[in-house]
Amino acid sequence: MAETLPPPFAPKESLTKRYKLVWRVLLISNFALGGYLFARARKKDRDIATRRASETGSKDAKAAEEVHPPPITTPPISEILALLPPVMEPQKLRKPILEDQQRQLFEWMLEEKRKFVAKDREEKKQIDEDKAILKQFIRAKSVPRF
Repeated sequence: MAETLPPPFAPKESLTKRYKLVWRVLLISNFALGGYLFARARKKDRDIATRRASETGSKDAKAAEEVHPPPITTPPISEILALLPPVMEPQKLRKPILEDQQRQLFEWMLEEKRKFVAKDREEKKQIDEDKAILKQFIRAKSVPRF
């Protein structure tokens, strides 16, 4: 007796692949219906606007059609930030700088000002004033607290 094997089963196709044409028709008809409803609603809005314009005494109906509602705008960020209360952060207390360190810092600043080359007369005058102030701080008996 020879055994006969049953025929191999064909893999089942998914419903989406089997009914591809039906799915496409359904999607296209849904988009068409949605577009039609959207266009109809816009036309109704325009008709209402022209009726209102004719009721108010406007003689030109076409001018009423051209009137668009004002666009919705958001205020700029600077205006929004101006309305918000400022955020106050507590001031951090730092250790006072010793007088010797302050003098060294002033001397370093004076050296940097000496290295700087002025481009015009006003800038030269400003640099000279800054250097004079730094020299006063360095020569003073007590350094001002900042």
